[in-house]
Amino acid sequence: MKKTLCLAAAAILAFSSSSFAAFPEKDITLVVPWSAGGGTDTIARALVKNAKQHIGVNVNVVNKTGGQGIVGMGATKMARPDGYTVGLITFGLSTYKLMGLSQLTYRDFDLLQLLNQSSAGLSVNADSKWNSLDEVMQHAKANPRDVSLGHTGAGVAWHLSAAALGVMYDTEFNFIPFDGGAPTRSALLGGHVDLAATGIDEVKQLHEAGEVKVLAVNALQRHPAFPDVPTLAEAGYKIDAPVLDWRGLALPKNVPADRKQFLKEGFKKMFDDPEFRKYCEDVGLILVYEDSAGFEQFLANMEEVLTPTLDAVGLIR
Repeated sequence: MKKTLCLAAAAILAFSSSSFAAFPEKDITLVVPWSAGGGTDTIARALVKNAKQHIGVNVNVVNKTGGQGIVGMGATKMARPDGYTVGLITFGLSTYKLMGLSQLTYRDFDLLQLLNQSSAGLSVNADSKWNSLDEVMQHAKANPRDVSLGHTGAGVAWHLSAAALGVMYDTEFNFIPFDGGAPTRSALLGGHVDLAATGIDEVKQLHEAGEVKVLAVNALQRHPAFPDVPTLAEAGYKIDAPVLDWRGLALPKNVPADRKQFLKEGFKKMFDDPEFRKYCEDVGLILVYEDSAGFEQFLANMEEVLTPTLDAVGLIR
């Protein structure tokens, strides 16, 4: 009897060990809730480029767009909790419930890590008649809703940055939403909107190529990759608490603890990969790491900070 029990216990232990060692047995999917070519998609693809070197399998990016990010993040929440689906979660998760758009919050996920924070840039086409933020603001004040402003959806960081500016300085823009940074940039280049609010890093190449003029950055200090672009305060329109975008990684709830730990360590290795970090520096993405506990605290604080901002622009529901 004792021998039988020992053999059974050994078999269970062996199965458990081999089960852990076997993960992952296939490629992992990274769900990105925004369109291909935007800032979120760009950082996701750069992050997982060398995944196989760090975790033994590839990580494949899948774009699931719509609903201002709700579709993609909802897909991550509902995915099978086996560790083979990771979600890139973004700023909207801090505002959906406050705005009455969705019940989805960061509490619906097991958090892995914070990846980065980004400031908004306000840009015009290179052919625009405006060469400064003050020129845009003066025209918009004299002609309410005449200035069309492209952004990635109501309550998203870029929209809130521009909306807070309008509220503070009694200026009405004609807000035009797009489903991601790439279509927003395309609309600006095509002359379909007068002004665009995007991540400033998302227009770096266009700025350097002379295709857009970045009039201001919504930050307390100039962006290191845009030394010639003034802050809102330097442009004459001070905002004390700029809204910053954020991006991070999360899992559906109830992924086995050993797999979750493997993914935490694996994605941290990807985050620390010199090629990834060099890429982000080159394109102007500012990396900010927080582990799962720090990320959770950051998101709890974010909700508190955003509540008065959303209320000021009439988006609290």
